[in-house]
Amino acid sequence: MTALADRLYAWRDRVAGSPRFQRFAARFPLTRPVATRQASAVFDLCAGFVYAQVLRAAVDLNLLERLREKPYTPADLAPELALTEAATTRLLKATTSLGLTASRAGGRYGLGMKGAALLGNPGALRMIEHHHLLYADLADPVRLLRGEAGRTALQDYWGYAVGERPESNLRVEEYSRLMAASLSLVVEDVLAAYPFASHRMMLDIGGGTGGFIRAVADAVPQLAFQLFDLPPVCALAGPRFAEAGIASRVTCIPGNARRGPMPGGADLATLIRVLHDHDDADAQAILAGAFAALPPGGTLLIAEPMSGQKGAEAMADAYFGFYLLAMGSGRTRTPDEIRAMLATAGFVAIRPLPMPRPLLASGMVARRPA
Repeated sequence: MTALADRLYAWRDRVAGSPRFQRFAARFPLTRPVATRQASAVFDLCAGFVYAQVLRAAVDLNLLERLREKPYTPADLAPELALTEAATTRLLKATTSLGLTASRAGGRYGLGMKGAALLGNPGALRMIEHHHLLYADLADPVRLLRGEAGRTALQDYWGYAVGERPESNLRVEEYSRLMAASLSLVVEDVLAAYPFASHRMMLDIGGGTGGFIRAVADAVPQLAFQLFDLPPVCALAGPRFAEAGIASRVTCIPGNARRGPMPGGADLATLIRVLHDHDDADAQAILAGAFAALPPGGTLLIAEPMSGQKGAEAMADAYFGFYLLAMGSGRTRTPDEIRAMLATAGFVAIRPLPMPRPLLASGMVARRPA
């Protein structure tokens, strides 16, 4: 059966790759719509970097925020962007073709649907501002795949991901702001998916400066918290808890999740976008540490991008696949892979946690045996 399927796929690929068939498909009325969509999709793959740079220009110039209030003509907008009218027109035509902006009456341009959606996702905006590091690392993707690129910009940025003493080279303030901004929509989805009120204390492992804890604390006033992260990160988190008025409910414990031990006392441990940053051995060590920290019957909750999730394939396997390669650590895993790692650590009752937007994160829950 497999051999037959392989022959059928090979025949299909030969036909689809034939210039003669492509010309026929583009002209024949029944196949023309499909051929047009495929040609457009192939062109988008070729032009993706240019599209991303158009997006970056729009973000760097604060174009979308300006158009949120009212539409502009290129002549009126050019002085605000410090561009010529011709350059402003070029930018607006490009962003309109991508759906970020939209043409209005009188030669004006306003915000497009994609632009409005982007403004509602501050984390995505921060990632776009940060992408110059990723693009520099991807300038020669083959060297990166072969491990010949040397130390990358993302390895320097995410200093905790590599090295024997990652605590010593953190750009803590900068990366903590990015992590906090990019977490907001994931936090909303996790809060909607899991009943935190059924627990008395939550241990957030690798929780950064406490953005997730602050959100859960607002939603579940009776819950106490522990934050476990690298010492410089914990030092930043304390003042933020004080500002939020929850310092009495949170204990910050400095440490390294890859080396342990983790603090005990919580009946719920959370790993929010943590495992995928780590290679398999380190990820397995983190799960073992979480298992040891939990009491019998305690629960572990994982939320992060996962491979093989319908509608999120490109995000998990293309974007995060190469982002983590440039970062020098980690990979996205399928739910089955994570399930196997949880079982190896000793967890039972492992189940998926349905999340409304798998493009942002998928969830999984497991329990330490009672």
